[in-house]
Amino acid sequence: MARQTRVTHNEHDTHGTHDTAPLGGSPAGPEAAGQVLVASNRGPVSYALGADGSLTAKRGGGGLVSGLSALEPGTGTWVCAALGDGDRAAAGRRPGGRLDPADTGGQVVRMLDIPPDTFDAAYNGIANSVLWFVHHLLYQTPFEPVFDAGFEEQWEHYEAYNAAFADALAAEAAPGAAVLVQDYHLSLVPGLLRERRPDLRVGHFSHTPWAPPELFRVLPDAVARRVLLGILGADRAAFLTERWARAFADCCADLLGAEVNGWEVTHEGRTTRLGVHGLGSDAAFLRDRAFRPDVDERLAALREQVGDVRTIVRVDRTELSKNIVRGLLAFRRLLTDRPRWRGQVTHIAFAYPSRQDLAVYREYTAEVSRVAEEINAAFGTEGWTPVVLHVKDDFARSLAAYRMADVALVNPIRDGMNLVAKEVPVVSERGCALVLSREAGAAAELGEDALLVNPYDIAGTAQALHLALTMDVDERDRRTKRLSAAATALPPKTWFLEQLTALGAPPAGAA
Repeated sequence: MARQTRVTHNEHDTHGTHDTAPLGGSPAGPEAAGQVLVASNRGPVSYALGADGSLTAKRGGGGLVSGLSALEPGTGTWVCAALGDGDRAAAGRRPGGRLDPADTGGQVVRMLDIPPDTFDAAYNGIANSVLWFVHHLLYQTPFEPVFDAGFEEQWEHYEAYNAAFADALAAEAAPGAAVLVQDYHLSLVPGLLRERRPDLRVGHFSHTPWAPPELFRVLPDAVARRVLLGILGADRAAFLTERWARAFADCCADLLGAEVNGWEVTHEGRTTRLGVHGLGSDAAFLRDRAFRPDVDERLAALREQVGDVRTIVRVDRTELSKNIVRGLLAFRRLLTDRPRWRGQVTHIAFAYPSRQDLAVYREYTAEVSRVAEEINAAFGTEGWTPVVLHVKDDFARSLAAYRMADVALVNPIRDGMNLVAKEVPVVSERGCALVLSREAGAAAELGEDALLVNPYDIAGTAQALHLALTMDVDERDRRTKRLSAAATALPPKTWFLEQLTALGAPPAGAA
């Protein structure tokens, strides 16, 4: 049977921004070298492999998808990794792993079929279980990490994974092309690419926080230096907030002896400029999508489920750094310390399972459900369920919750930005008070109008929830308007194009 591909749209990326616009126009041809290249672990499209060998393509969303759509046809190329069997099958159907333009909205996408063992060690073993943990301060240091022979083997795979990207980018790029390398998965790529193609303009963007030197030093010295030198191979290293950029510079000074002069880091005669681009929400997309019929249906269902009560809403992946359990504990403390709220407020918690191939994430997801059930057992009545927990990802339902939220709870232990905090105020119908962790990157832009909390402080978070629930309606409305304006100040296309401009002259194809 001939293989066929069906294309669907994935509207929900629970990191935040959602965008289902096409990725661009027709490619210049499979042999065309890109003028602008994006490199990321996850690409703009993923594939499901059917039992009959058919492939279903699902287009994703996010700032990069929206950003690359700002370029004219043939000027952009996206290099990504195959994440599963469907992706590998798709990558093998065309020379060089180039995807069918019909699946990508016409953009040139090259998907790398990196050996599964190498991919797993690099992605799960190093990127998500070491670098993510370091930057988000997740280690229980009396017990972890333990950097033994197993780690050393995984690190070799991480180096090989980064080298595969560097080789592909070097082959794809036109002379003097601009390359935007994304995130902690590919921290070695700028340095490796500099060795292969010194003519290229290379930028690296970190979507995570950056650990301060005393915590970054948890890494073995050689590995810590390798990561820093990898990023310093870029002409420009950019971050979501000034705080994370300064932490990176401090690590370079502390571990490498680099010279930091304002927004420049110089090491061994080479200078890398630092930059900050605080990715915002796409207001036009959110406001259009949030008021479509499927969202209206889910909103009606949620209102019927919770009744005529106030609502505290959170939407997150069950990622350890999102701090969902402490958020639930703070809600329980609110009901304990202030009985007036019993029967008067419901916590709508959408906790979408994440990284379930890692045991610690499975355990955390189970703990979220356990604590929610415990609260309902302790406080629930026949007519009132304190916590309404949903674990099945549903973007339309998330938008419905945004619309009905009286309070948004965003309390991560640490977060590069957190786009949920920037989305809720944009579509909230009645104005929404934002309870926000001071450790979220979004606090730098939204802190003046949010209620900032220490994410570890249960009593303090419960008090902030009470203040949010009792906030004067007019005050809440004024704050919501200011939050919405700040949240949408740098929408995805602008965010993307600003980075290109910062690398030099914007590409001719930029809209």
